[in-house]
Amino acid sequence: MNELHLETSPYLLQHANNPVHWKAWNTNSLAQAKTENKLIVISIGYSACHWCHVMEHESFENEEVAQTMNQYFINIKVDREERPDVDAVYMKAVQIMTGRGGWPMNVVALPNGKPVWGGTYFRKEEWINSLEKLQEIYQSNPHKILEYAEKLHQGLQAISIVKHENPTAHFTDENLNLLIEKWQKSFDWEFGGMERAPKFMMPTNYQFLLRYGYQTNNKQLLEFVNLTLTKMAYGGLFDTVDGGFSRYSVDMKWHVPHFEKMLYDNGQLVSLYADAYKLTKNKHYKEAIEKTLAFVEKEWRTKEGSFYSALDADSLNAENHLEEGAFYVWTKQELAMLLQNDFELFSQVFNVNAFGFWEHENYVLIQNKSLEEIATQNKISLSELENKKKSWEQLLYHERENRSKPRLDDKCLTSWNALMLKGFIDAYKALGNKHYLEIALKNADFILKNLWSSEGNLWHNYKNGKATINGYLEDYALVIDAFIALYEVTLEEHWLQNAKQLTDYTFDYFYDESTSFFAFTSTLDEPLITTHFETEDNVIPASNSIMAHNLFRLSIYFNNTHYEKVTQQMLHIILPTINYPSSFSNWLNVFLNFSEQNKELAICGEEAIAFVEKINQTYQPNVIILGTQKPSTVPFLEDRFPKNGTQFYLCQNKTCQLPTSDFQLIIKQLIL
Repeated sequence: MNELHLETSPYLLQHANNPVHWKAWNTNSLAQAKTENKLIVISIGYSACHWCHVMEHESFENEEVAQTMNQYFINIKVDREERPDVDAVYMKAVQIMTGRGGWPMNVVALPNGKPVWGGTYFRKEEWINSLEKLQEIYQSNPHKILEYAEKLHQGLQAISIVKHENPTAHFTDENLNLLIEKWQKSFDWEFGGMERAPKFMMPTNYQFLLRYGYQTNNKQLLEFVNLTLTKMAYGGLFDTVDGGFSRYSVDMKWHVPHFEKMLYDNGQLVSLYADAYKLTKNKHYKEAIEKTLAFVEKEWRTKEGSFYSALDADSLNAENHLEEGAFYVWTKQELAMLLQNDFELFSQVFNVNAFGFWEHENYVLIQNKSLEEIATQNKISLSELENKKKSWEQLLYHERENRSKPRLDDKCLTSWNALMLKGFIDAYKALGNKHYLEIALKNADFILKNLWSSEGNLWHNYKNGKATINGYLEDYALVIDAFIALYEVTLEEHWLQNAKQLTDYTFDYFYDESTSFFAFTSTLDEPLITTHFETEDNVIPASNSIMAHNLFRLSIYFNNTHYEKVTQQMLHIILPTINYPSSFSNWLNVFLNFSEQNKELAICGEEAIAFVEKINQTYQPNVIILGTQKPSTVPFLEDRFPKNGTQFYLCQNKTCQLPTSDFQLIIKQLIL
């Protein structure tokens, strides 16, 4: 019997009517496998995954496939977004077995959960044949499978351990320079990003490169980051009609996306574009921020103030069949009919030509020239062309709203909500729009009321008024980061205290002294077949690198030497192992926190918030901002509140200058 109708995950519910007798990942399902001594099929995906839908249609909706699976296996469906711990462990196994990974991910495991075989997408016949052979071997020669599973399990445990291979190694600025030189060889100087396809945005990479370029006055790096952000925002990957970024581009030029939109991408990209806007004042970055946040508010924000997770890549086409990208693409005939006399000019802006052509007579709108250049070529004013572009986008938006929309993943994930919360905060810092702060505060209140239990733990997910899964390290790390950011714009110290309380909770239930890192899952949870320590940055930074960044800042706020020592120890272990910096860019960002250029600025006085707003509109990645509008008990601010006026305390290398009331002097001293 298929049990997925009992679940709330949109991905699991998509499979609730399959003839396969799916179960969810829980103690009962795992116990049944042991009791019946059956192999387990563990199939992992997510709601917006195109190839997950393809394999479902080809195999999991097929009676012949279901008969094989139901007869011989305990079949478990996993939403990787609900259970990133299960996904991470079995992804490592698949990567060991096949040398690659991805979704859908399908693994066959022993009744005890140890994997014996796996891969990603399988066609129907291949899937049936593989399962039947595995079952035959398990019945006729179980020793062979048990022996292989044990060897694979040993390999999994070996790569799960964070190794301190060279305790005497020291990572220096020279090591960092060499890594950057190596990294630059992969840069795509035509379209930005890395010189390969598919292209993922990897916001953490560009956050680091922007900061490093700024702090070292490396104009070439800054030029590369600006090239990348400009090309990403030109369309294709970015939905110029309604805002929001898709997950990645399948080509080199950021043109044809894998059309799903994910909350975690958009939260991080808003933060990245906000930082870049503060440094460059590039109005195209501002447009990308405003459009994306308008999209998020309209499509994903709930009445409670939380955010949904994703929009599917697939939607119903004119023939009422699910098709990837159907909601977003246009034919030349459609565009010509809608735009009438403006079609030729529109075609120049959005490349209704060979550059913008995708497939099956469809075009994905993308720019490759600035509006300034096109306005000059057509002998019209820039303002006229800008107004036309806005009116075209509104026209296409209203036309597109008549189409069948992509399916919504309406679960709320704590970690992803925290990323979007920080996106709204960073946009408020850069643009000063109070509406963004209001949305951020309501989301933070939602987290406090619904996702932080009275026992002290965070929950990972929320749906239908209920939170059900104990939080993972990523939830704590990202919520702490967002709460610190909220303090930086409101100066309300309870956000700092909340961040510290959650941090201390992670030391109690996640920190592993033997490795000096935080495990991904709480010690209160049922252990998986191996412990997972997330250390490599990916499309979302590693939870351990985020914790290191949090600990560094909290060590300053609260004068906590233990936090600082843990951060330094984590860096000491990780940094010498780095070969390719893309997978460790957030760790490198933490390393920059210990540079000679890092400073702390405390602003104390009744007008502190006004000065904080001014500084937050400037790009100061090497400056930690503190402030208070009343006497404070935060150690760094204690006994610093003036009797009148506003005082500025600038510190560097654990040494503070004399306080001053001269704001312009402080601004000059902050400039690198």
